[in-house]
Amino acid sequence: MELVSVAAIADNRVIGDDGELPWPSIPADKQQYRERIATDPVILGRVTFESMLDDLPGAAQIVLSRSEQEFDVPTAHHAGGVDDAVAVAEALDAETVYVIGGAVIYDLFQPHIDRMVLSRVAGEYDGDAFYPVWDDANWQLESTTEYDRFRLEEWVRVAGAERE
Repeated sequence: MELVSVAAIADNRVIGDDGELPWPSIPADKQQYRERIATDPVILGRVTFESMLDDLPGAAQIVLSRSEQEFDVPTAHHAGGVDDAVAVAEALDAETVYVIGGAVIYDLFQPHIDRMVLSRVAGEYDGDAFYPVWDDANWQLESTTEYDRFRLEEWVRVAGAERE
C-alpha cells in the first residue's frame, strides 16, 4: 500500500490560516486535487473532516481523533493513531491512501509516506498551519507541472532513505 501526502503549500510552508486557505481560491488546483483523491481512501484529522462534511473527499475517510469515535457518515472510519489508520486502510484493501491534513496529521505521517503531491503556491502567506519540513536527500522530485497560479510537484521517497 502506498501512502501519499497531498497538500497545497506556500513558499514559507503555510497551508492554512484559521481553518481556511490563506490565498485566494485556485479552481484548477481544487479540481486536480479532487480528481486525484476521488476513488481512494483519505486519512485526515477530525477538524479537517468536519470542515469538509458538505463535500467529503475520497471513497472512504479514515478520521484520526482522540475524542470522536463514531461518525454519522457511512464511509467514515475512526483511527486512534498512525498504525490504526494504516490498519484501517489495509482492511479497506486500498492500493493508495491519501493523507490530506491538517498540519498535525501531515506531521504524524511524514515519516511513513512514500510520495508527496504538492501544489506549490507562489508567495509567502500569513498562517497558523504549516506543512512539515523534509530532508531533500531523502526525496527525489519525480515531476513538475506548471499551472496558472501554482506548480504541481510529485516527490518520491528515495529507496532506502531514512524516514524523517
